[in-house]
Amino acid sequence: METVPIQLPGGTTTPVRLFPGPEHPARIDAPRPVVVILPGLGIPAGYYEPVAEALTGHGFDAALCELPGQGDSRPRPGPDSDYGYQELVAVDLPAMFEVVHERFLDSTPYLLGHSMGGQLGVLYASRNPGRLGGLILVAAGTPYYRHHAGIRGPGLLLGSAAMSITASVAGFWPGDRLDVAGFGRQSRLLISDWARLARSGRFEPRGADVDYEQRLAELSLPVLSVTVEGDDMTPVPAARHLLEKMPAADVTTWHQSRPLGHNGWIRDNADTVDRISAWLKDR
Repeated sequence: METVPIQLPGGTTTPVRLFPGPEHPARIDAPRPVVVILPGLGIPAGYYEPVAEALTGHGFDAALCELPGQGDSRPRPGPDSDYGYQELVAVDLPAMFEVVHERFLDSTPYLLGHSMGGQLGVLYASRNPGRLGGLILVAAGTPYYRHHAGIRGPGLLLGSAAMSITASVAGFWPGDRLDVAGFGRQSRLLISDWARLARSGRFEPRGADVDYEQRLAELSLPVLSVTVEGDDMTPVPAARHLLEKMPAADVTTWHQSRPLGHNGWIRDNADTVDRISAWLKDR
């Protein structure tokens, strides 16, 4: 593994971890994939190292991006943090992908997004048509309350509003003290954007310079969507809602039938990575 620390335009320093696969030349007519992993909210990138290592075991290159303010990224979110979905996908992710491109010059990037990482991944793809070989969405959907059954739906509607208000008053989401959703300490704007998505079901981040809903509707690329049994945070209808925003995409779905929940697949990953590998080799 190689680690490249980069300073993002907003002043945050964050590492990009690079996992070179087996040393074999990529053919010009069929460059091998590099799988770029985006974590979920509140999950350090280092937790996904077993997934990256498993992918290299299948013959692929891999990279792990740390979301600002999480894991080994510094500084932690505070009242001065003013980044949300727009800044992440328009500024920060391009900087991370530049590191990946420089290291794996002949590899085709595929973005693997878990949870919110999947939401950011589809927005990045919509801004950069043709730059990705495809999207892999694992336990990734929308938090739109209407697609969550039982009491979880109303809980998301009310809870997201309460979290947004709390973050606005405090200047940041104090997830290190109020660990309500397992999100950890986060930028108030990021929580505001997530809460708006939970209420409206639409990607309308503050400061957006494009119509993301329209861009997603026009996005044409291969997508693998993996749902997981026992995942209360991203049930199948929530994952389906995210896919419905991309009607032009070539979508493949697979359900992990073992009850691993929202995060269990990360460490117990053999059959999930096998499925991802098979899909990648069919591209």
